[in-house]
Amino acid sequence: MLKQPLQSKFTIKEGQEVIIETGRLARQADGAVTVRQGNCIVLATVVANKEAKEGQSFFPLSVDYQEKFASAGRIPGSFFKREGRLNDYEILTSRLIDRALRPLFPDGYLCEVQVLVSLISSDPEVMPDSLACLAASAALAVSDIPIQEIISEVRVAKINGEIVINPLRSQLEKAEFEFIVAATEKNIMMVEGEAKECQEEDLILAIEKAHEAIKVQVKAQEELRDLKGSTEKRAFEAPAENETVKEQVEAFAKQKIYEVAKAALPKHERSEKLTEIGEALMEHLKQVHNVAEGEELDEEIGKWAKTYFKDLQYHTIRDMILNDKVRLDGRKHTEIRPLNMEVDVLPSPHGSALFTRGETQSLTTVTLGSALDTTLQESAAESKYSNFYLHYNFPPFSTGEIKMMRGVARREVGHGNLAMRSLKQMIPGGDFPYTVRVVSDILESNGSSSMATVCAGSLALMDAGVGVPKHVSGVAMGLISKGEQFAILTDILGDEDHLGDMDFKVTGTREGICAVQMDIKVDGLSMDIMRQALAQAKEGRLHILDAMYNAIPEARADVKPHAPRMEKLFIDKEFIGAVIGPGGKVIQEIQRETETTINLEEKNNRGEISIFSTNKEGVDKAVAWIKGIVAVPQIGDVYDSTVKSIMPFGAFVEFLPGKQGLVHISEISWKRLESLDGLIKEGDAMKVKLIGTDPKSGKFKLSRKVLIPKPDKNPQRQEGNNN
Repeated sequence: MLKQPLQSKFTIKEGQEVIIETGRLARQADGAVTVRQGNCIVLATVVANKEAKEGQSFFPLSVDYQEKFASAGRIPGSFFKREGRLNDYEILTSRLIDRALRPLFPDGYLCEVQVLVSLISSDPEVMPDSLACLAASAALAVSDIPIQEIISEVRVAKINGEIVINPLRSQLEKAEFEFIVAATEKNIMMVEGEAKECQEEDLILAIEKAHEAIKVQVKAQEELRDLKGSTEKRAFEAPAENETVKEQVEAFAKQKIYEVAKAALPKHERSEKLTEIGEALMEHLKQVHNVAEGEELDEEIGKWAKTYFKDLQYHTIRDMILNDKVRLDGRKHTEIRPLNMEVDVLPSPHGSALFTRGETQSLTTVTLGSALDTTLQESAAESKYSNFYLHYNFPPFSTGEIKMMRGVARREVGHGNLAMRSLKQMIPGGDFPYTVRVVSDILESNGSSSMATVCAGSLALMDAGVGVPKHVSGVAMGLISKGEQFAILTDILGDEDHLGDMDFKVTGTREGICAVQMDIKVDGLSMDIMRQALAQAKEGRLHILDAMYNAIPEARADVKPHAPRMEKLFIDKEFIGAVIGPGGKVIQEIQRETETTINLEEKNNRGEISIFSTNKEGVDKAVAWIKGIVAVPQIGDVYDSTVKSIMPFGAFVEFLPGKQGLVHISEISWKRLESLDGLIKEGDAMKVKLIGTDPKSGKFKLSRKVLIPKPDKNPQRQEGNNN
């Protein structure tokens, strides 16, 4: 018989209770909980190996979030009708959890840990990603896996001027900004989100409000842990230390590392010099440990030496930045690397830009497509189409490496999403007719390639003639701290990212912030330091924006000559059938005759028509054709018509696309006609005027003769009057 499950509860706000439960599901996992809000239920499980693998030198943590389609009463649309590889939304949610959890594990803990989070019941109004990290942390809290602290994540948004924690899905459409914030009871761990040009103080306020809510969630997890009685964490054996080898490594290599670090060398040259020091160190240790010529250094000593040499580089470079105020490439703390940017660098894409900042370079293209090119964004709760998306590629040659090309990595999905969220704030809405695809190919990388993507993407969009009103730029900030000392670094290098205590990316316009991604690796980051980092980031962002406006000050007035032309029309709902025609006959004929692609949808109780072609004349012809179909003929209007058939009593003409009327034989000419033979034939053009409709049939009555001057029956009298 199952034991009674244990529960802990808290309230987000009135009417929104969250229940954390353990002891009912997945009881063979080291820790398992469900988190429920409304009908949304998330299951999180954690399992850790008891011992690290032999020779393990890193912490192997894997986090996967997956949504079961059954949770929303749906069947997957794939060929196999089952859940497959994680989609982008699931990957991004997995990254949010991973980045928040990873710092919780103690140094030296190298046992493999797997965290699996599943959406098992969906609520269309509840966003599960804001509950997923809470569930993962709670599963760790009730397990015996050693973690140092409990955390949680919340979404914080500003809606109608009010800060809202974990807003409902329908509320997010009106949000001025939304951020996911992760924190322990004392410290902020991670921030990620987007904004419609919010100010730096708005971001600080959002983080503070989010932290207040997180403290409540941490307390609820502690209560559940205490109910279970799982306060004892399993012991683990940290890697051995060898102080003798550590001192030998420091004595030989510290000054040499410092000299290379301070020389402001290019990335690869610096790496080669450090490698040479490492090789010389191993030869030196052979002499110190009396290794005979031709023999190898003891394997254990070699492992310790490599570990300590790596640690020594880390601490030596950090101390140099803090004490000497010198960075690896010789820049000041607030200095941006040299910038170079070009637009229209490729002849065939619809828009292109090459953005280079130091040793980081992005070649970005823009492709304009039709409504048929929108991308499907699918989750368990909803499926929607987006007409703007961005893809980020990070090939191995960008860092001078050789790696297998195994598809898009999670890092590429995450970096592309950050750039996409930044740029989408400027994409025209409303009647904007195009689907826009931005692709960033990183050709060189030495830090902040996602920010290079934002800048190159903004330039390429303006080059393509997409009506973005402002440029968006981005800059990556770093933090080096030691006790009371700290240094905030603008536009960090790749090495500064690895050895720093914070990676803080901020994008925006001159008016405000568009997106943020921040990971903090140390405890106790104060809001004052955060404010200084944001102020420094703004200064760097504005510097880059000035250069971007010099490269291309505004979006081109029109798309490139070889880019597709697009027009969008809106028609009354009652005309949708007339444009489509029986079995699609009419719309297919329009596409065939005008060489266009036409997409027609019913939206907001009216028809929305997108006409797409590389030929402007074809687009114009299709627009005129459709306007003719939906036009309501007005008595007294004059039309250009084509004779379709001739009868003894008159001629039937098409005066608007799909609309025919009769020109009676008496309305052809002012003369009395017995027959139309020899006067007109099928295919003739004729200017006609609508003079009425048949009251019974509703058919249109047209006249040609009223547009012809009426002849005078008595020219002599007319002549006399003139005299």
